[in-house]
Amino acid sequence: MEEQQLPAFSWPTNPEERPPVFPVPWQEVTPDWAWGGSTGMGIKVCIVDSGIEADHPAIDGAVRGGVVVEKGEEGLVLREGPHGDLFGHATACAGIIHKIAPYAELYSARVLNENLKGGGDALIAGVRWAVENKMNVINLSLSTRKQEHVAVLHDLADAAYFQNTVMVASANNMPVYSYPWLFSSVISVASHTEQDPLTFYYNPDPPVEFTAPGVDIELAWAEKSYSIGTGNSYATPHIAGVVALILSKHPELTPFQLKTVMYYTSKNVREALLAEKERAVG
Repeated sequence: MEEQQLPAFSWPTNPEERPPVFPVPWQEVTPDWAWGGSTGMGIKVCIVDSGIEADHPAIDGAVRGGVVVEKGEEGLVLREGPHGDLFGHATACAGIIHKIAPYAELYSARVLNENLKGGGDALIAGVRWAVENKMNVINLSLSTRKQEHVAVLHDLADAAYFQNTVMVASANNMPVYSYPWLFSSVISVASHTEQDPLTFYYNPDPPVEFTAPGVDIELAWAEKSYSIGTGNSYATPHIAGVVALILSKHPELTPFQLKTVMYYTSKNVREALLAEKERAVG
């Protein structure tokens, strides 16, 4: 008897040959279950930005590698190796992530110059490097509005999603749409005014999915300095840090499952569930 030919991507007929499932006990999902005791150990986080100042005290030697995307005579050139921060923006993001997930390994893809400017092609090259190097988390506190880059960025976001790389992307600080934060395969982030780094909210009004601390945040900055800043750029690494904690403790989670865990551990959803439980008891 001939073996049955199944359509592409179908599951095998024999249940024993099917991939395993790792169910998450949603009724038990709490911040303690999600990241209690986690340090980010074993998780690689790439910050696609202005370059990280690796010897900044707030980074504490957590940078493990990276790449610089530069314009050459014949187009973009990728140069792997140590590099600094041309502005301070990436160091600020790295400092936030390191504070939340101190044992996560940090990587830098420098795509912005000393004026915090960079072309869409450079952004794409940096994201592609992070995806191809199998980062667990990619922090994108930047975006582009140029439509000619949308299709390629979308393909990269999907590639990341299907290999279980979580892209965390900042919403624009202006009321405009830009990319990649608008893609549903990434985690999109805006700001709230609270200061607790582990306090985040689920946003039921799309397209932004979560809000995190992003107002008057103490930041590591270039030349071993510190600053105070406000912006969705700084809310994003708060979420990236939380994601690193969760994945370190639960590495089997897919991006789909991870978003669900974050939904149940967001402050407003937990408060709503608790209120509902009290009403049921009362």
